[in-house]
Amino acid sequence: MKLLIVIPAYNEQENIERVVDGLRSGYPQYDYIVVNDGSSDDTAAICRRRGYRLIDLPVNLGLTGAFQTGLIYAARHDYDCAMQFDADGQHLPQYIEPMLAKLEQGNDIVIGSRFLTKKKPKSLRMAGSYLISWTITLMTGRKICDPTSGMRLFNRPMVEEFAQNLNYAPEPDTISYLIKNGAKVAEVQVEMAERIAGKSYLNLVRSISYMLKMMISILFVQWFRKRERPRNNAVRQDQGEREEKAC
Repeated sequence: MKLLIVIPAYNEQENIERVVDGLRSGYPQYDYIVVNDGSSDDTAAICRRRGYRLIDLPVNLGLTGAFQTGLIYAARHDYDCAMQFDADGQHLPQYIEPMLAKLEQGNDIVIGSRFLTKKKPKSLRMAGSYLISWTITLMTGRKICDPTSGMRLFNRPMVEEFAQNLNYAPEPDTISYLIKNGAKVAEVQVEMAERIAGKSYLNLVRSISYMLKMMISILFVQWFRKRERPRNNAVRQDQGEREEKAC
């Protein structure tokens, strides 16, 4: 399958070379595009100096806008699928192949899950993941072990749907909404690295706010959301058999 790895990057000057050089040297069979999301540091300058494939947004659009930009690029250049891949170095490229294999089995979205076969640690941050996972199960009947994982792979119909709809954030509430509307979602066990450099956007207060926002959206907002399918394509409606998993 022709894959595009979409790397949204905001102020990742300390990480972007390690991430992209790792892909270019170890996984040259996959195409990539860095979407610089209006960074105020040298992220874009480093990408240009290193000759990386780059879309340089003039202002900060946030993750949704940056990721959608990448999927518009993927749709216009006839990619079969696209992957959301963080610029902070936490996502490991050795899991791309097994995720592609799972996509080829007929899934619409494949999530790189830290907790498919491993238990979630007991912490305040993981409590939010538990609650979001429980909320998705309540609303869809489908258990997603790692709903907040940002390592996600989308097939061609999903690429077009995300590219053509402005309110499609790459977040758990959209995943829940798509499951409820017939998208087939699978998970693959992965490991994730610790951030080596730079600072994460999520602190304790923002993590709690994010959790509450996702839960409210999944429980209430998604009921009023109207789905507009991409032109000339449709997401498969068959849920298929659910996989048994421990989480």
